[in-house]
Amino acid sequence: MTDEKLFVRMDSGNDAADNLNLCLDHKVDFIIKRNPRKEQPEQWLDLAKREGRSKEVRLGKHLYVGSMVVQPDRLIKPVRLVYHVTQRTTERDGQALLVPDIELSLYWTTLNGVSEEQITDLYQDHATSEQFHSEIKSELDLERMPSGKFATNDLILHMGVFVYNLLRIVGQIALTDMDAPRKKKAVFRQRIRTVIHDLMLVSARMVTHARSFKLCFGRWSPWFPQLRRLYLHFS
Repeated sequence: MTDEKLFVRMDSGNDAADNLNLCLDHKVDFIIKRNPRKEQPEQWLDLAKREGRSKEVRLGKHLYVGSMVVQPDRLIKPVRLVYHVTQRTTERDGQALLVPDIELSLYWTTLNGVSEEQITDLYQDHATSEQFHSEIKSELDLERMPSGKFATNDLILHMGVFVYNLLRIVGQIALTDMDAPRKKKAVFRQRIRTVIHDLMLVSARMVTHARSFKLCFGRWSPWFPQLRRLYLHFS
């Protein structure tokens, strides 16, 4: 695909030794979340307390991070294993927990000059990209291609990407002003479904007058100011 250096980021469903060995053999950098399987979180918590770095996120919530270099039997080379263990003894509202809650995250990676916190941040961007993929598949209904011919599906996918990017631009422009109806909380990105529902499916009447066509909106249409601003922006 390219002569540039590749970086692979995958979830815990892809932490098989064959995948890791393939990346190691081709010298491809990666962050792959490790599936702890039947391992007990308490064991990792004890290890993290002994060898990791601790941080009190809030009262009753401690974070332990660290890393080690290991080589399981099926791997062809040693790999860095980053652990991220969170222990909660109280809820956010101060409610004490009868049994401490332990959250465990493990990551295989070849990035040796990167801190454990940066590894976690880099992997969490994976979830954001997955949201974009889900929007294309579900909200634009492109999960299954309609034709058995590759050229036809290629054309439809290109059109879908064009529509997706256009709706994404419309959604971001709509967030740059305060004339939109207020949401319950501040938003920084609108899903494609929201853009279609709020700005594409607005009720209006097509009126013909003096050999011209006009769209007539209701007097109290909450989205009209945004639609007008978008029209002036693209015209």
